[in-house]
Amino acid sequence: MDEEFSVDPRQLFEAASSFCSQPGAISDTSVQEFLTRFPLPAIIGALQINADYPGLESALVDCLERIFMTKYGASLIPHYMAFVLVGLKADSQKVRRLACTSISCLLKNTDHRIAFQLITQNDVYSRLLSCLIDGDEQVAAASTDAIKVLAGYPEGKAIVFPTSNSEATHLGNVADKCSSLGRVRILSLIVQLFSISSSVASEVSRSNLLSLLEADIRNAKDTLVTLSVLELLYELSEVEHSAEFVSKTTLLKLLSSIISNGAAESVLRSRAMMIVGRLLSKENSFGFIDELSFRTVILAIDKRLEFLNGSQETDECECALEALGQIGLTFQGARMVLSTSPPTGRHVVNAAFDRQQHGKQLAALHSLGHIAGEMRAENSRVLDSTAEGNLKSLIYDKASKTSKLTPSGLLLSVLQQDAEIRLAGYRLIIGLVARPWCLMEIISRPEIIGVVTDAYTETNKIGMETRHRCCEAIYRVFMSSDRLTSDPAFADVATKLQVAIRQGPYGTRKRTEAQPAVMTADRF
Repeated sequence: MDEEFSVDPRQLFEAASSFCSQPGAISDTSVQEFLTRFPLPAIIGALQINADYPGLESALVDCLERIFMTKYGASLIPHYMAFVLVGLKADSQKVRRLACTSISCLLKNTDHRIAFQLITQNDVYSRLLSCLIDGDEQVAAASTDAIKVLAGYPEGKAIVFPTSNSEATHLGNVADKCSSLGRVRILSLIVQLFSISSSVASEVSRSNLLSLLEADIRNAKDTLVTLSVLELLYELSEVEHSAEFVSKTTLLKLLSSIISNGAAESVLRSRAMMIVGRLLSKENSFGFIDELSFRTVILAIDKRLEFLNGSQETDECECALEALGQIGLTFQGARMVLSTSPPTGRHVVNAAFDRQQHGKQLAALHSLGHIAGEMRAENSRVLDSTAEGNLKSLIYDKASKTSKLTPSGLLLSVLQQDAEIRLAGYRLIIGLVARPWCLMEIISRPEIIGVVTDAYTETNKIGMETRHRCCEAIYRVFMSSDRLTSDPAFADVATKLQVAIRQGPYGTRKRTEAQPAVMTADRF
């Protein structure tokens, strides 16, 4: 190394550590000042020849990462591309991570034409794939981030998704040739690429990459392998545009098969239920997924709940109930949950008012709130006549088989339980009260009105706010009925609701201050 770039490793270690300890984002000015004292060739040289100096490598890698993340620092990367290329194949995992991060910085903060020219000329993408497959967890994460940034640009999409399936860098070919760990990382990359945007997801679909997930679910005999793939599918199901592309695969059919498979591990069935719940919870899902597929999923969950009725498999039961609630978030999903024969919603209603298992009841109450429309727009809470008829019958039938006798008795019982159950009860009432029969049940029961209008019932913020929303929902529906508002028997109900709404979510609570006690002194 040239004399002018030689530097005392101890001095460099202390300076790099101090530089990295600066709070907040590093400014271009700070970078320029640091590099005036310690030129970049000196830092790179020290990293190469003083790797054994205790702590120096970590300090310099962290220092260079912070430098390259600035606009000025990133502008230097094209001049030191040789170092980055060597770093991508380095033995040191820290240096490999730095090299991957440098590619991300290059793409984000420099001229795109220069960046893509360097990436193309130096076969950077294939080196990033090697880091993804062979590196440690931090290297794999940094490589994934760089590839995601790359795929976010039109020029990058052409690199990450080659037109020919025979290309060595086609992710399908890479996944088929690497280790089981490497394959899982490639599948994870595919899911993360899918989540970037609808246009990138379209490229994933065109490249037939979702078939890798299908193949692993279909062929895996190892529970851990299947669970790993299901976890990736769970991530994918959270993406807004997932339904559009999943509908072109057999994934829903495969998930339904797992749910229906009594020989499968309970954890696999549970995860499959949560995935289909997420997939079918989106408003656009009905635009891409046919009704038959919806029914197949719902009936698979129905049969599983029927089998689990009375069993101790509470975790699987809760997952099934939550999945039905997720599906019931949308108008069409709720309609279908209540329109099968017999209605699949019966499981939710029965569990919602069963106090034997707290977790199961809580999951069912929240799910019934979703189905009743608590999170839908007010004009889409009430479903079609078949679904509404079934919902009413299920609740009245359940009440008749308990000591509560009426739906109002069931709802009051829920509001008399612990804070978690009460919160779910408020949400359920917000959805159900849109039905005239439920409104009558509520306003005819003074105890219910007493609970929802009492500003001191709840002690936590979410509970207070949800109770207040419940008051507003009841009042709005009540005031929309000329027949009820003109009935003097319910005048007191309207007044109580008005007062509670006017007080706000937190009521008129005042902070209680300690008051000094002043007494006259005893005198002789």
